[in-house]
Order: sequence, then structure tokens, then C-alpha cells
Amino acid sequence: MLNYIHYPSTKSNKTPLLIVHGLYGSARNWGVISKRLSDEREIFAIDQRNHGDSQWCETQSYFDMAGDLQEFLEHFGSMAVLGHSMGGKAAMVLSMLKPSLVEKLVIADIAPVSYFHDNTQYIRAMKNVQLDKLATRADAIIQLAESVPEPELRSFFAQSIDLKNKRWKLNLDVLESEMEKIISFPQLSGKFEKVSLFLSGALSNYLQITHRPTIKKLFPKAKFAKIPNAGHWLHAEKPREFEAAVRTFLSDF
Repeated sequence: MLNYIHYPSTKSNKTPLLIVHGLYGSARNWGVISKRLSDEREIFAIDQRNHGDSQWCETQSYFDMAGDLQEFLEHFGSMAVLGHSMGGKAAMVLSMLKPSLVEKLVIADIAPVSYFHDNTQYIRAMKNVQLDKLATRADAIIQLAESVPEPELRSFFAQSIDLKNKRWKLNLDVLESEMEKIISFPQLSGKFEKVSLFLSGALSNYLQITHRPTIKKLFPKAKFAKIPNAGHWLHAEKPREFEAAVRTFLSDF
């Protein structure tokens, strides 16, 4: 089963929330938001396959990722599910295939469509880091600066380094070979009939107005909201606003 971090809550009457990170992420990236949201409901944040402390596997398809989430929820019980980017796509596939396990759905800055961007340049950058020369994550950030211009991404990637064992907590080879699956979205039939929120960053182009007809076809009760001055990493760029939006959507649940 997937590795996870559990944040208990004294208000156990509310439906628990499962948080599913995106590509190159981990449960720990969501620590601040998870802790804050746990003041009113139980939170589980997972490491997806080939990420963090979860098992390394040979595939990274959305059916595989949804299967991992299914196994987790069949063990702990149905929950509200929040997924960002790749995690959002995995959550959408799960909700379509096993709707009884998903009580409410929050999708952060992604649509159920195939994209044409390619994130393998970041894999190459991470592979070029000389792990044996690292004493701190700051050393990795310095090395990453040669090929990753965005400082927030350099810090984000460095969080996935196991300094003690001089290794990445990312299965970079499999993520690279499976990238075509990761940027795509599988063909699915049916609908998720429960309420869902598609939350986007106003500065991001991942979730566009032109995607709404496709979303409504699969998620007929979908609601939409934007966080001003936020890009694709909206939960990290505007954590308070992101938290408020999630709270409001789940407030009566």
C-alpha cells in the first residue's frame, strides 16, 4: 500500500480528506496545508508510486495510480479526495471507476485532457545532480540552477533528495519512460455524479475555459474557481487562498 502521512483531527464527525500530490511531489510537500486543514477533519496525504517513500514500480499509468488510490481507500474507507496536477488526473480516474470511494472531489489546476508539454527537461536536470557531492539540499539547489531557471522549482525538486543515502526519492527512469502516459488522459465512459470543484491558478494555462465542456461531460456537477495571481503550483504560491477555497467547498461535508 502507498506510504502516507496521517494528520488526526479532534473533529472526527467530518469526512476525512485524502490529498494526492502531483508529478515530482510527495506527501511532505503538503505538510503545512494538511496540518491546517486537520483542525476540522482527518487528513491523509499519500506518496504516489515512484515518489517519496512509496514503492517503485515499472509503470505510471493513470489506471495504475487510480488502482493504488482504490487500494488505499478500500482499507481506510471512502473520503473526499483532493488531487493536484498528475494527482488530480489520478483522482479523476478513480472517481470515474470507483465513485463509491470518493465522497467529494477537488481537482487543482488540471483537466481531463492530454497535454503537449514535456517535463523530461526536469528529469535530465535532476539526473545531472552529483549526489555524492551533496552535504545539504542547498548544494543540490546550486547545482540545479544550471538548468532549472525557476528558484521555486529548484527548492521543490531538492525536497525529494535522500541526503543520507545520496539518492533521489523519485524513480526518474520510469517517470521519464512513462511521460507520454503522464501528460495524456485515458478514454473513460460514464460520469462522476457527485459535486466536484475544479480550482485553477489565474496565471496558469493548465485549466482553461475551453476545457469546461469536456469537464462537464464527465463531471456534470463540477464547480469552477480561480485563485488570483497564482500559477500551476497554486497551493504553494497562495497557500492561504488555496486552503480557504478548499475549506469553503468542504464546509458542509
